[in-house]
Amino acid sequence: MTFTLAQAAFVLLVVGWYVIRFPYARRARRTPVVRSARGPREIALLLVSLSGLGLVPLLYVATGFPQFAEYPFRPVQAWLGVLVALASLVMFHLTHRALSHNWSISLELRERHMLVTEGIYGRVRHPMYTAFWLWAVAQELLLPNWVVGFAGLVGFGILFFGRVAREERMMLESFGGEYRAYMSRTYRIIPLVY
Repeated sequence: MTFTLAQAAFVLLVVGWYVIRFPYARRARRTPVVRSARGPREIALLLVSLSGLGLVPLLYVATGFPQFAEYPFRPVQAWLGVLVALASLVMFHLTHRALSHNWSISLELRERHMLVTEGIYGRVRHPMYTAFWLWAVAQELLLPNWVVGFAGLVGFGILFFGRVAREERMMLESFGGEYRAYMSRTYRIIPLVY
């Protein structure tokens, strides 16, 4: 593994992410939104996450900026990053497949929205967030730069901690006891841990 291949692996992670998401996003757009919590706060959270997981690392791959924060490249660390990136893509695909037309980039409920509790959702309430955490870890491992590596963890962390409680409140308001029972038998993002 070389530094160039590690950068290419990160770019392939980003490309794979959008290839997986594209057909589901198109399909979901055809289903009207009946309830949305998208506002200035939600848009700001999405932009912070996009910056940390996309803009900052892609700027680094394209230009090498910020070079001052680089640390020595370690091939073993990069190989581990490739494995984590693959796990992220698998989780991302399973999540989209389970959600189908219920998927949304923001806090929204669609017409005929159903509570999904099967497949990957049988053990974890927010596997999409798990996939994003895996992306952030893969970014840290693939791109040997203190600023760029932590940008993903911080950027997505702000989105996650700024949104997950609001999302669960929305689901409780919409699905009541059914969601409460689902919460009692599942973990938020990591089975048996959290």
